[in-house]
Amino acid sequence: MNKIVLYFGLLVFFISIIIFSQQGLLIHDVLLRSIAVFIVVTIMLSILAIAFLKAINKATMDKEKHFDENNLIGNNPNE
Repeated sequence: MNKIVLYFGLLVFFISIIIFSQQGLLIHDVLLRSIAVFIVVTIMLSILAIAFLKAINKATMDKEKHFDENNLIGNNPNE
């Protein structure tokens, strides 16, 4: 998941370099703005990925609580 976030951040970084350079800015300003966009996008996507993984883990834990030893196949006396 971290690689996906990093690669997407790099994609946004290079696209922002293209966009900012088309505006006729100096290379110094282009790089500073692109780095700022990269950092913001990467941090936002990292937070989103962490929240997504926590939600999946919580849902999994809730399902595990539902299935205890009595609900498993073969543990009931009539089976």
